Amino acid sequence: MLIEYAGLRFLTDPTFDAPGEYPVMPGYAMTKTAGSPLGPDEVGHIDAVLLSHDEHDDNLDESGRQFLPRVPVVYTTVSGAGRLGGNAKGVAFWEEATLIAPDGTEVTITGLPARHGPEGSEPVSGDVIGFLLTAVGHPSVYISGDNASLDYVQQIADRCAPIDTAVLFLGGVRHEPMLEAQLVTLNNTQATWVARALDARRVIPAHFEGWAHFQGTRADLTLAFAEAGLADKLVYT
Repeated sequence: MLIEYAGLRFLTDPTFDAPGEYPVMPGYAMTKTAGSPLGPDEVGHIDAVLLSHDEHDDNLDESGRQFLPRVPVVYTTVSGAGRLGGNAKGVAFWEEATLIAPDGTEVTITGLPARHGPEGSEPVSGDVIGFLLTAVGHPSVYISGDNASLDYVQQIADRCAPIDTAVLFLGGVRHEPMLEAQLVTLNNTQATWVARALDARRVIPAHFEGWAHFQGTRADLTLAFAEAGLADKLVYT
């Protein structure tokens, strides 16, 4: 997702490769069904990449990796920064970094808690992180990353709510060979709970279309928010 905020341009989890099969382990692959609406030469200048994690092709593929050196800084997990090197900067949970926009506005990027599956799943699914963008005179923006932990969302809500805009990575992903097929990203029902917990003015879904392992449709998501009485909060880009 391309985010223009306080005079800066952020890109989340760049995946520019063509549709196709992406091996995860012997005998199991993820299938990409749709390409990116913009290619790496079409997104324009990017001030920073906000990378939830570097270990899965649906968040960082080969073309995405080749794109990273083009930007001044890549914020990601501490372990991911160690693997990527170069311009990658690891941020721990609740750690802050700052960027200065052309007009002098100071934008704070805060690393937020995230977990890519049930408790204890990190050795299998890897480390992930979310982000919060804040600046004086600008609304707050939460980027969940591949988070499946509602406990972490509650921690974020306790410290940061209300959130103006919540970018939620959804898809209700379950991988049959891993973690006993438990959820590794939020599903649609959980997304409505998160919207309420964060007291979000609007919710922008991400990471929910374009791969075969993403569950449900745009219509399903729209219905879930309507049934929760939150239809006016859901915004598609």
